[in-house]
Amino acid sequence: MYSLQVLDHFERPRNAGLVNNPNAIAQVENPVCGDVVKLTAQISQGRIIEIKFLAKGCVPAMACASALAELLEGKTLAEASAIRREELIDKLGGLPEASTHASHLAVDATAALIKNFRR
Repeated sequence: MYSLQVLDHFERPRNAGLVNNPNAIAQVENPVCGDVVKLTAQISQGRIIEIKFLAKGCVPAMACASALAELLEGKTLAEASAIRREELIDKLGGLPEASTHASHLAVDATAALIKNFRR
């Protein structure tokens, strides 16, 4: 049902946890299914130098949060804001149609993180 990439990110999440002394924090929730993604980051000179996530929910939500953290690390804020759901889904080798809500949650978390950045 899930791609090998989804299962890999779920079983061996990358960048899980919290950044010490973050200057950007975002938490988004899906009120329908209860999935939650929290991102913390350290941003310097317009670039995400460290990012970590905490997630609660279904397998795709956890996998999307992990893959997202990998995609965002090292990106400028402009590059981060340009990441689209399709790029995240491609990185995960696809998602079942019923699981695409997880990619929406991840992209929403990115937008919130950038908005909440304390310069």
